[in-house]
Amino acid sequence: MNFTFRQLRLFLALAEHKSITAAARACHVTQPTVSMQLKELADAVGLPLYEQIGKRLFLTEAGEALVETARLMEDDWAAFEQRIDAMKGLTRGRLRLAVVSTAKYFVPSLLGSFCDSHPEIDIALELLNRDAVVERLRHNRDDLYIMSMPPDDIDLDKHAFLPNPLVVIASASHRWAQRRRLALVDLAAERFIVRERGSGTRLACDAHFAAQGFVPRVRLELGSNEAIKEAVAAGMGLAVVSRHALATPMPDQRLVELPVSGFPVQSNWWTLYPRGKRLSPVATVFLQHIERTAKSSYMQRQAVQPNTPARSKLLRSPR
Repeated sequence: MNFTFRQLRLFLALAEHKSITAAARACHVTQPTVSMQLKELADAVGLPLYEQIGKRLFLTEAGEALVETARLMEDDWAAFEQRIDAMKGLTRGRLRLAVVSTAKYFVPSLLGSFCDSHPEIDIALELLNRDAVVERLRHNRDDLYIMSMPPDDIDLDKHAFLPNPLVVIASASHRWAQRRRLALVDLAAERFIVRERGSGTRLACDAHFAAQGFVPRVRLELGSNEAIKEAVAAGMGLAVVSRHALATPMPDQRLVELPVSGFPVQSNWWTLYPRGKRLSPVATVFLQHIERTAKSSYMQRQAVQPNTPARSKLLRSPR
């Protein structure tokens, strides 16, 4: 069976974009070139690799098998190139990360310091909801993954690197904004704005409420922390969010963190990858960087307790 790396890369682009035109655009070649190369690849395999039904393109069983093989070959070749560079005293290559959306509050600072130290490394960052990150994890699409609630049905290597405390927030005009203590039962009559089902925050919050025998009255389900904070600030209800979502450079004086018994719910941020995966040299360097950097005072300030002086700069604390 004869084929070229170029043909495999064109086929991977086709599998990703589900369009010959889009694959050609992504690979900076003409559409006839893609069609010709893919026909030669299918002839080499001896079976059709895809079929067009109307305007939609579907991979065949042989095509799906080839995608899996081609990705493994591409990963192995990239790792080989990085190992050769390491032998030459160079650290360069491409790092592919898939990250859940809430991590956007601290991942840029980690990437910034990493890129400063390793300017020859390119970053491909996918910022997605948890379900989409888990899907990429199942298919081993990236070098590393960052999330707060790893799936329990995949065998993983996991590295906790940063606390992820979940807290209850309310509008600064809420009647409980000045309270020093609240029991969870006090929240029984309140309406809640929650993350969409499947998000890490929602999973952790639902598990905590279930363990306490508490059933929140849900008013809204929203797909982003920014939308939730706006809804809470407008007085539409309470919410449970990561403290990292509140640790913005310009604190939102419209929000307060409520001192509810049992909160913050303690969880962690994890870097993870399928067990047995051979990390590339670049991924190994980044994993070491993220664990080292997360211990710095800057990263620790993202998770300090609400009544400390450092915390008061981030969010108006209850009095």
